[in-house]
Amino acid sequence: MLDLANDSGSKPMYEMIFQTLRERITNNEYKAGERVPSEKELCSEFGVSRITSKKALKMLAEEHLIVRQPGRGSFVADANSLIMKPFDSQQTVRTTGKKRIIGLVITHFSDMYGTELIYGMEEASRENDAFLIVRRSFGIPELEEQAIQQLLGLGVDGLIIFPAQGEYFSAEILKLVIQKFPFVMIDRYLKGIPASSVSTDNIQAAKEATHYLFGLGHRHIGFLAPPPANTTAIEERIDGILEAHMEHNLLANRELWMETITSTMPNVFDPEARIGDVDKLAEHLRKYPQITALFAAEYSIALLVEEAAGKLGLRIPEDLSLICFDSPEPHEDCRVTHMRQNQFSIGKQAYENVFTMQGNEQPISRILLPAVLIKGKSTAPVRKD
Repeated sequence: MLDLANDSGSKPMYEMIFQTLRERITNNEYKAGERVPSEKELCSEFGVSRITSKKALKMLAEEHLIVRQPGRGSFVADANSLIMKPFDSQQTVRTTGKKRIIGLVITHFSDMYGTELIYGMEEASRENDAFLIVRRSFGIPELEEQAIQQLLGLGVDGLIIFPAQGEYFSAEILKLVIQKFPFVMIDRYLKGIPASSVSTDNIQAAKEATHYLFGLGHRHIGFLAPPPANTTAIEERIDGILEAHMEHNLLANRELWMETITSTMPNVFDPEARIGDVDKLAEHLRKYPQITALFAAEYSIALLVEEAAGKLGLRIPEDLSLICFDSPEPHEDCRVTHMRQNQFSIGKQAYENVFTMQGNEQPISRILLPAVLIKGKSTAPVRKD
C-alpha cells in the first residue's frame, strides 16, 4: 500500500496514484500494449475507494498514457512517442489523408460579440477544406480545461482558445505549450506564455476613441469595465485611455471610472446582477455629476448605461455622451458610437495560423488588427451651460 504518512495532506490520493502509475509507464514497468491494473486491483493495492482509482485511470487516459477499452481493461499507449515527440500535424495528414479539424474553445458568443469571429473561422475552414468544432467555457476555467481535454480526445489537429482568464493560465494550456501542440489564442494573450495570438490593437483603438471624445470637448470621462484582471484586452484599453490623456497633457481622473461591472461576464447567469449593476451605475452618475461622457469597454455595458441614464432622466447624447467597443447594429443606422473590431478577420487569421503550424518550427507571433471608429447617435459636443 502507498505510504500515507509521508504524503498525507500534500495531494489528493487519486493524484498520487496517477503519478505512481505514470512513473511505472515511463520507466517501462508497464510496456506499450500491456494491461495496467484495473480499478478493483488499484483499490486493493493502494487501499482506496473505487471512485479514487477510477479518477486516477481517467487522468492517465486524459494524458494519453493509456487507452481504455470497455469490457477489456486499460492498456498502455505508446507513451514515449506521445510525450517526447513534438506534434507534427502535417505528418498526421500525410500518413492518414484525413480532413483537418480545428477545435475552438470560446467563453461565449452572441450578436454582441463572438458570432463574427466564428463566421471568420468557418470561412477559413471551408477555404482549407477542413472543419471547425466549437465548445463554450462560459469563462469558467474548469470548463475550459474540460473542453480542451475533450477536443484533444477527439483528435483535433489544432486549437483556437479564447481564454477564460487573462491573469492566470490553465494547466491544460501549459501542457499545450510544453508539448508544442498547435494552438492560437484570440482576443487576449497570456503573460509569460510563449504562444501565438490574434487580437485587436486595443491600445490604439482606446486611444482613438478617447481622442474623439476630447475633440468633442469632453474632459470628465468615466470608463466602465469588468475587473481588468480578468482579461488583458481590458488592461490594454485602460493603457490606451491613459496614453490619450497624456498626449493631451491631461490627468485621467480614475475616480470617475467604474471597473466593477460583473453582470456582463460570461460566467454570471443571475438576472439580479444586471439590476444591481444598473443601480450602481445610476449611483455613480449621481455621485459624479461632472461626468459628461462614458466609455464602456463592451456594448453590453453601454446598454446598462442607457438604462441607468433613463432612471436619472439623463438624455443621451444631450446630457451624457456614450461610446463603447463593438455593436451589433448596422453601420448606416448605428445608435451607439463605437470602436468596431474586425472580428471576422481575427477569426479567419486565427484559423489560418493554427492550420499552418508544424511542430516546434512555427515562430511565435502576436498579430494586432486595427479597429474602426463608427460614429453613431450617442455622442455629441459637450453641452455649454
